[in-house]
Order: sequence, then C-alpha cells, then structure tokens
Amino acid sequence: MKAPKFKINDYHINQAKKYGVTIDYSKNKDKKLAIFKDGKKIADIGAVAYFDYQSYKDLENRGLVSKGTAEAKRKAYKARHAKDDVKGTAGFYALNILW
Repeated sequence: MKAPKFKINDYHINQAKKYGVTIDYSKNKDKKLAIFKDGKKIADIGAVAYFDYQSYKDLENRGLVSKGTAEAKRKAYKARHAKDDVKGTAGFYALNILW
C-alpha cells in the first residue's frame, strides 16, 4: 500500500507546540515537514514514502487496516528509533511529532 499524501493536522501542531517549535510542509520533495525554532528552519523530517502514526490512524478509521495497527506501528517505530531521541535533532522531532 502506498503512503497517502501527507496532511498536517491538529495532532502534529499540538506535538510541535509541546516541543517549542512550529511546523510547515517541507519544500524538500522527499520530506513531510519542515521544523522551525524562533523562525529559523532547523530540520526536515518524515520521508514521504512512509506512513506515520496519523496515516495509520486514518487507515484504521476507514477500515483499511485493523484496529490497533497505529499503536503497534508507533510502538515498533519508537523502539527502533529510541537512539534518535536526542532533543533538537531531526530524529527527535520525527519521533515526537510524527509518532
């Protein structure tokens, strides 16, 4: 299944606020989000070819994947990327905003 076109939603905005950054769509065609701190771009995150937590939640709500898929994928992603949880890095923002 191909990843759907990425859309920023309230979840992403609220997660970004928690970490003191703002977000917008990335100008890099291969990335989903641009992360800004104090108006300065600090990272591009999220490969467009892959799903993220909200993409899986949408698929669940539409009945295209079984309930619980999003949480299982989130848990697996967070386990694989635990080493990326270094505040201020692109990996940190991907882990905490997209997942």
